[in-house]
Amino acid sequence: MSDADERNNSGRKPLSLGGRSSGTVQQSFARGRQKSVVVEKKRKRPGGPAGKDAATGKSGAPQSQKDKARAALAAKAKQLGLSEEELIKRQQAILRARAEQEERAAKQKAEEEARRAREDEERRALEDMRKREEEERQRREEEERRAVAEAEAARLAAEQAKKSKKAAPAADTAEEPSVKAPSRKADKSKDKTEREESDDNRNILESMGGRVKSKKVAPGGDKAQPSRTKEPKRRQGKLTIQNLVEDDEGRQRSLASMRRAREREKQRRQQGGQSRDKVSREVVVPEAISVQDLAQRMAERAADVVKYLMTQGQMVRANDMLDADIAELIVEEFGHTIKRVSESDVEEGFISEEDTEESKLPRPPVVTVMGHVDHGKTSLLDALRSTDVAAGEAGGITQHIGAYQVALKSGEKITFLDTPGHAAFSSMRSRGAQATDIVILVVAADDGVMPQTIEAISHAKAANVPMIVAVNKVDKPDSDPQKVLQELLQYEVFVEDMGGDVQAVPVSALKKTGLDELTDAINLQAEMLELKANPNRSAEGVVIESQVDKGRGPVATCLVKRGTLKRGDIVVAGAQWGKVRALVNERGQQMKEAGPSLPAEILGLDGAPEPGEVFAVVESEARARELVEYRERVKRDKAAAARTGGGASLEQMMAKLKSNEVQELPLLVKADVQGSAEAIIGALEKVGNEEVQAKIIHSAAGGVSESDVLLAQASGAPIFAFNVRANKQARDLAEHEGVEIRYYSVIYDLIDDVKNTLEGMLAPEKRETFIGYAQILEVFNITKVGRVAGCRVTEGVVKRGCGVRLLRDDTVIHEGHLSTLKRFKDEVPEVRAGTECGMAFENYHDIQVNDVIECFEVQEIQRSL
Repeated sequence: MSDADERNNSGRKPLSLGGRSSGTVQQSFARGRQKSVVVEKKRKRPGGPAGKDAATGKSGAPQSQKDKARAALAAKAKQLGLSEEELIKRQQAILRARAEQEERAAKQKAEEEARRAREDEERRALEDMRKREEEERQRREEEERRAVAEAEAARLAAEQAKKSKKAAPAADTAEEPSVKAPSRKADKSKDKTEREESDDNRNILESMGGRVKSKKVAPGGDKAQPSRTKEPKRRQGKLTIQNLVEDDEGRQRSLASMRRAREREKQRRQQGGQSRDKVSREVVVPEAISVQDLAQRMAERAADVVKYLMTQGQMVRANDMLDADIAELIVEEFGHTIKRVSESDVEEGFISEEDTEESKLPRPPVVTVMGHVDHGKTSLLDALRSTDVAAGEAGGITQHIGAYQVALKSGEKITFLDTPGHAAFSSMRSRGAQATDIVILVVAADDGVMPQTIEAISHAKAANVPMIVAVNKVDKPDSDPQKVLQELLQYEVFVEDMGGDVQAVPVSALKKTGLDELTDAINLQAEMLELKANPNRSAEGVVIESQVDKGRGPVATCLVKRGTLKRGDIVVAGAQWGKVRALVNERGQQMKEAGPSLPAEILGLDGAPEPGEVFAVVESEARARELVEYRERVKRDKAAAARTGGGASLEQMMAKLKSNEVQELPLLVKADVQGSAEAIIGALEKVGNEEVQAKIIHSAAGGVSESDVLLAQASGAPIFAFNVRANKQARDLAEHEGVEIRYYSVIYDLIDDVKNTLEGMLAPEKRETFIGYAQILEVFNITKVGRVAGCRVTEGVVKRGCGVRLLRDDTVIHEGHLSTLKRFKDEVPEVRAGTECGMAFENYHDIQVNDVIECFEVQEIQRSL
């Protein structure tokens, strides 16, 4: 058969005679897409190798393994709807995942084997350690047994020696052959003695709680032969289930039990022979203390204190607080002495006592410059600063901190304070801290005394410091210094030219004239005051002003009153404390220390203290924290009290007056003109009597300013404003400080309010009015009411709620009020004469027949001035 016949028999379409034939191939893509492609096939020659391969394929001969794998891959890809490349990638990913999984499993297996090896090693080490501990314990027990045996052997030897001494005379009388050749009888007596000693030893050990192993005697001899095989083992005497079931006769105490019994006996002997004396301590107890703290101060156990309180019926814990009375009972019960201290005792020692005169040295004066606006106060301060020699050398003052020291040409120094608005000065006066020695009152010669000048005079008098009047602007053509001095007479400022003791110096800040006279007056006044302080001690002083600097933190400008302030000192100022990190003077220069009357900036406090607060150096941080915590607690209590009932209003003043706390009504008066202010003061001085009166703290012409509000707040007085108003700053400050400002346009309304307030201070007058009598005819006992009197009104009228007196044989035995007044079964407001009624007393039931009830009314009549 030819090749053509074979191709026809294979069922395929015979190829054309042409060299090439075309056909279609179905291609598959991802996501189920398909495409038909036309391809051309080249016919191979029958005689060549290609023809043989084709013939072999057509004849059904087996293909190679590679072709089969490729065909299987193509079939599987077609079945899954994927391309061959995607299928190969998936199979490769699966193989990689399997390899990674096998790798992780092998790694875990290796780690598990390593962990087991470590556990085995640790177990072996633990077993070795336990074996060593067991061997050590056995060695210690053996040593203890050996020591006990040696001690007992020594004691038995001593007893044997005593017995042998007693038996010595009997041995001397015996024959010599018996000594040289001891008989069997002597051996038996010796064995008997040893057995008796052994019995004594056993009894002693048993009394101590131990046990002794008995020696067994051999059957064929008199001497005991020890046997290791028959010696009782250590665990033989312990209690086990088998021993409990079989036999319990041979049970003995363990070695540990014997050791515990020996220790107890030793402790009992020591306690019996040496009784320890109890140490009595002085225990400091504050107002409140915890149980744990009290036990530590007594050097006792807290459990003992709790146990004692439980026996007294109080269930407490170690952290519970106790008051001072209970703590005192506990301290006395435990045999100690108590020293009770108050919470305020923490302030003791903060400000030390006055120094001796021998230790004091002269110090520069502290001067405060005050005056009205535009009277040349700032110009005068600048002129005084220009006289500073050090400032001229250093090139001028670089920083103004509100306080500075001037060195004069004569070598003397003066410290000036700048307190704008006198806020710090009022705070200092209210706290009793005098921050200044001398006040310079600046008055313009062309303007005269002005409202703020009068305020400055009031502040200086309230602080009780001497004044020096500086009449400024004497260089002006219209100046009249003599007129200024005459105006000051109205405010009780008497200058030397008019017979007073106040120095007056004419100056010109613009022309810088009179400055030397002013400094001479300051030095003269300082010499009269004899200002001295001790520099060789811890520093104390007052805070002039404070602020929070963005770069340096809290900064306090302080004035040292006595002592020397150094860097590194621990300072407490009000409710703030800290360690002084730096001291800076008014020129911005660093200082190592600051002496008396020297102002300085302090850096290092934990907050900005309030102006006017006293500062002092303490010995430790613990002391500083204790002081600050106490002051913060007091400050919170005062703030809470102020929220509930503080302030300076008339209603709050009346509440204080009713409790007899105040007998004077402090007032601060501001008027439109000085004449109106004088008229108001004259009228208020006439209102009052010997019991109550009005006290004018300050009066001036002009509107209500911030300094007025501060003065009123420090004095606890309301402000009466006549035809004037307060500015916005003063209103906000008054609202913040709780100061009441009352406005009036008619002078009589102001006087009437003050008069009514003073009349409210007077105690009302009580008058008693008799209204009737009643006689008790019968006494009834009524449930839930008590004893009720059946009465007949014999005179006048009886009213419900009126005051009554119970008379028995014309003697008053009770005074009170009626709780019930009934006519038949109805409550009635009153019962008149000749009518019967029922009465009951409030909280009183001892009534009898024929008693007389006297009824009266009490009227309170308000007193008037």
